Amino acid sequence: MKIGFIGFGTMGLPMAGHLLQAGHALHVWSRRAASADFLVERGAQRCASPADVAAASEIVCTNVTASADLEGLAVQLAPGFAPGALHVDFSTIAPSAARRVAAMYAARGVDFVDAPVSGGGPGAQNATLSIMWGGKSALAPRLEPLFSVLGKTIVRVGEVGAGQVAKACNQMVMVAAIEACAEAARLAEAAGVDFALVRQAMLGGSAGPRVLEVFGGRMAARDFTPGVEARLHHKDYALLMDEANRVGAPLPVSAAVWQQLNALMALGWGTRDTASLLPVLEAAARQ
Repeated sequence: MKIGFIGFGTMGLPMAGHLLQAGHALHVWSRRAASADFLVERGAQRCASPADVAAASEIVCTNVTASADLEGLAVQLAPGFAPGALHVDFSTIAPSAARRVAAMYAARGVDFVDAPVSGGGPGAQNATLSIMWGGKSALAPRLEPLFSVLGKTIVRVGEVGAGQVAKACNQMVMVAAIEACAEAARLAEAAGVDFALVRQAMLGGSAGPRVLEVFGGRMAARDFTPGVEARLHHKDYALLMDEANRVGAPLPVSAAVWQQLNALMALGWGTRDTASLLPVLEAAARQ
């Protein structure tokens, strides 16, 4: 297929690379031209503008940071789309933003799918992402050749916006588990017990999820080099708490985790790994 791609960060660059390697004709644009150089050197076609990407592509994929980024980009893409084109967004944004973009495109005969992903950088690099998408069920045959190159778990959750709700639920559970790991590490430390050994024991039991393996391992090693920067989880939590407020869903545990992420940001640690929730607890203990 002729595929456009915009957004070449930790996730987007390897995802675009997989599509190129799979034999699709890739058209790219980036605000910083150097971000796309890796792909252009391997055969991707560089375009002068988002509208040019849309004009050259059957499907345009985007992976940006925030709702405003996506909505602004959609305005630039729209003039280039022909009726029947498709925009697939892999970003984590507000469900309401996804619905607004879909409504704008519908007037032009263009479809929109929100397809946030989970699995982090390693999942993007290994093409093992979990893709949770929202959009018309009739689009599934067009999306399958795209999604199968990028992920292993592919689920249509519902109409446009449902993918973002699913991603909010994913982030809610994951970051709450990171906070639980931090509290376990803090308890072990305060009791004079080596958390590395506690974690080793826990990994063999019913509390041994991937979060304990990855983020707990970083806490035990006191390595806060970012796998995913904490500021991104903070952004995601802002989205999910806003959605909870909109639909009237009480989230007492998430509200507490949200405050811990706020404390992390206040300490200036947004560019560190979210395992930094452990030193947030340590800082509180010293007060």
